[in-house]
Amino acid sequence: MEKKDVTAALAVHPHTTPDPPPPPHPHRHPGAPAPQSGPSAGAAPLAPPGPRRASAARPERRPVPWLAVVAVGYALVQLALVVPRTGHALGWDESVYVSQVDPRTPAAFFSAPRSRGISFLVAPVLAVTSSPLALRLFLMLLSTLALYAAFRVWRPLLGRTVTALAALLFAGLWITQVSGSAAMPNLWVALGAVAAVGWFLRVPDEPHARWWCAGFLGLVTLVRTPDAGWLALPLLAWAFAAPAWRTARPALLVGLVAGALQWIVEAYARFGSVSGRLDVSGEVEGGMGLSFNIGNVLRSLNGPQLCRPCDAALRHPELTLWWLALPLLAAAAVALALGDRRRGRAAGAEPAREGAEAPRGGDGPRTYADRPAVILLPVACAAAVAVPYLFLISFSAPRFLLPVYALLALPVAALAVRLVRADDRPSRAVVILAAVIALHMAGQHVVLWHATGQTQAVTGRYLAGARELHRLGVAPPCLITGDRALPVAYHAGCASAQTAGNNRSVTVSTLLRRIESRSAAVLAGPERPQPPSYARDWVPYPLRGTDWIAYLPPDQPGQPNEPDQSRQWLSGIAGTLAP
Repeated sequence: MEKKDVTAALAVHPHTTPDPPPPPHPHRHPGAPAPQSGPSAGAAPLAPPGPRRASAARPERRPVPWLAVVAVGYALVQLALVVPRTGHALGWDESVYVSQVDPRTPAAFFSAPRSRGISFLVAPVLAVTSSPLALRLFLMLLSTLALYAAFRVWRPLLGRTVTALAALLFAGLWITQVSGSAAMPNLWVALGAVAAVGWFLRVPDEPHARWWCAGFLGLVTLVRTPDAGWLALPLLAWAFAAPAWRTARPALLVGLVAGALQWIVEAYARFGSVSGRLDVSGEVEGGMGLSFNIGNVLRSLNGPQLCRPCDAALRHPELTLWWLALPLLAAAAVALALGDRRRGRAAGAEPAREGAEAPRGGDGPRTYADRPAVILLPVACAAAVAVPYLFLISFSAPRFLLPVYALLALPVAALAVRLVRADDRPSRAVVILAAVIALHMAGQHVVLWHATGQTQAVTGRYLAGARELHRLGVAPPCLITGDRALPVAYHAGCASAQTAGNNRSVTVSTLLRRIESRSAAVLAGPERPQPPSYARDWVPYPLRGTDWIAYLPPDQPGQPNEPDQSRQWLSGIAGTLAP
């Protein structure tokens, strides 16, 4: 894109007024041609006439659909850099969500903190195929459309340029690009939150906006119920504090209840009550209590994708500057919005109604003197959603704060565009802004390449383990337990069960009864290569392509005749029971 196009997108130029048409000749009929004069009158012209001044205003140039361009770029990055390295298999949490609706595989244990929205989202694909690649492509296309639709809600509030820039800032993060084709809830919470807050701000001027807000809030609740509760707190507070939003009160409550209904019913069916489910959720999360978790969040910012326990060293500390600057930029946007409000009141200007829409066809307001909610509310919602991940748990994952990044991208983009427009040389400011964004995205792609490579290696081991178990005769109907049993079982088409840990689903006696009628395997990893007590006399086999040992019952059919080789291989591992 040329520099003048970028400048035209970010800077506001006065329209050119066309010259008025010449007055009619006093002695000529209106329909008659204009008389000629001078030496050439009545003679043929010697040369074609030069360009004539337009007598009417030229039609305005159609603005570049920058938001659509950002969405297409988001899809291309996923297609080129993410899907080729993740399309062969699913991750641990993805296996849990997908197995709930995959008719070919037994459902994995569904722990208390989870919500079933993602399972419903991928159900249409799983009804046709269980191909991980097909699922990745479906989610890639769906996330691209969702990115466009969510930020499109904000165009009447912030204008085309700010909206597109906000989408670019969010879509440029490596964790956003990884999450687009992943069967995980956090990206969908983020995009749903952007749409819900945007529709909420449009409620005073658009009667139907409250129900759009309710719908998106319900979707967020269905996908991840606890996050929706935190998101709704600022919205409800604003609706009850500001009279212009009083019509949104029942809609917000309807959206929350409708989205959480399935979660509530399951809470009573499996855990006895909502409070019982919350108690179990707290135990699974390691105990919900006051915990200063910002250090863990920072250490996991550039990977690993799950930091639990979070004792990893900080990777690429130079690439964390954007995260440290994000709250400062959001605070600056809030300060300017409040300053505009105060200056507008001091000048005695008649305030527009709170939440008034930007002029149709324009590029959003230059200040927010009459609409500070457009800046304040997304910041407030981002702060609320961040509370449990920064102060109530003791582990972290980069995807946890995706809703925060999506919401804060809006005021940060508004601040950036405002500074560009305030510069006495907008073209210079555009170049500086573009250079900063390009440098930031280059760093994000460094992290993206490392993260997708790591994911490829981990999920590749899941798939290799499943193939090795098939080779050892463990085939459906089958049951797998032990280390990494859940994702390996899904790829092997087996059921999974655990007798201990956060995913404990059966007792030992129940497990032994279940394996009487099916093939079974216990997986042991390098950290704990010993089998549990009930499998001490089972036959160990190394799973090629992994660092796991599979222990199979000695009388289980289908095993290859190589236990002696397996035991010889195991004899070099400290702590094993192999002779």
